[in-house]
Amino acid sequence: MRQKILEVAVEQFSRFGVRTVTMEDIARLVGISKKTIYQDFKDKKELVKEAFSMLLKHDQEKLRAILNDGDGVIDHLLQMSKTIRDRLANMNPMVILEVQRYFPEAWEMFEKYKEEIIMTDIVNVLEKGKALGYFREDIDSHILARMRINQINSVFDPSNFKMEGYSILDLQIEMLDHFLHGVFTEKGRLAYQQQKTTTTNERI
Repeated sequence: MRQKILEVAVEQFSRFGVRTVTMEDIARLVGISKKTIYQDFKDKKELVKEAFSMLLKHDQEKLRAILNDGDGVIDHLLQMSKTIRDRLANMNPMVILEVQRYFPEAWEMFEKYKEEIIMTDIVNVLEKGKALGYFREDIDSHILARMRINQINSVFDPSNFKMEGYSILDLQIEMLDHFLHGVFTEKGRLAYQQQKTTTTNERI
């Protein structure tokens, strides 16, 4: 039941925003009483935090598995792009702002995740890619990883991008593409484009 509550909460928060969705809404969609939710979550702040934690752990496990499979690097990059698309494609843009402003514990967890998990993940991918000849040998993986984190952060600040007609997803994908083509060798660029084309054709 706890898992079901979290799944419904994630879906509703993503679609309608965190503040709009009430505990009563989630209880009704799960098919339980509000009292039952409070047996697992003491309040909405805890539910929001646990819902975000579930998403972050899921993404971490998925990307780690890809990096450990074969050379892992190109598949990891494509999966990273897909994860961004899946997470942001149907997300209400208000979610990020609401969590930052009204649910600081959940946002602090996301900040910690970026620093301890995403930062390490990017460094590992860059180092592995350098060893395999996909990325330029002269790049400093730690500096580039920090730059990538800063790119991600900048898109979540609406004051940085007041561009009508462009979504958070558009901006994140464009920045990821720019970042990758700045570190690729020709071998890496070709492998990425070929795998990207193959993956697209397989979906078709």
